[in-house]
Amino acid sequence: MSRDVSNAELQLLRPDHAPALLAFEEENRAYFAASIPDRGDAYFREFAALHSARLAEQEAGICFFHVLVDDAGEVLGRVNLIDVADGSAELGYRVAERAAGQGLATRAVRQVRELAATVYGLTELRAVTTYDNPASRAVLARAGFVATGDIRLDGRPGTGYVLSL
Repeated sequence: MSRDVSNAELQLLRPDHAPALLAFEEENRAYFAASIPDRGDAYFREFAALHSARLAEQEAGICFFHVLVDDAGEVLGRVNLIDVADGSAELGYRVAERAAGQGLATRAVRQVRELAATVYGLTELRAVTTYDNPASRAVLARAGFVATGDIRLDGRPGTGYVLSL
């Protein structure tokens, strides 16, 4: 079932996002695992500590975590910039199954691309996706990423991408 996602707002991760973010990850775990590596049981068991650690990484400027939140406060997606160093970061994103196919990932990746260049001072973004994830490959192409070559992601074949900002 899809839903209207036109009012979803991109927000920098905060402490009060924790309950909605955990619900998002739990509700979509099987959906995500079909196309990207599963986070594992420990992620859910230790979510509170991991959320605090992510906020500390963000405060230190090592990573920037974003959530897509609807009018009811539900998390519909997330877009992360991790391993920020030397003007570069790796982009990762996921959108709830019920919000998929409505352009939310493309819009959010474009917004984070803009933040990366104008707010975070980055000059390059990297991303990876598996061959069996055509939606993710399409999002990256629409956001201007260029394929750089074959990779393996959790044992699965895929493609690496780069975007100069």
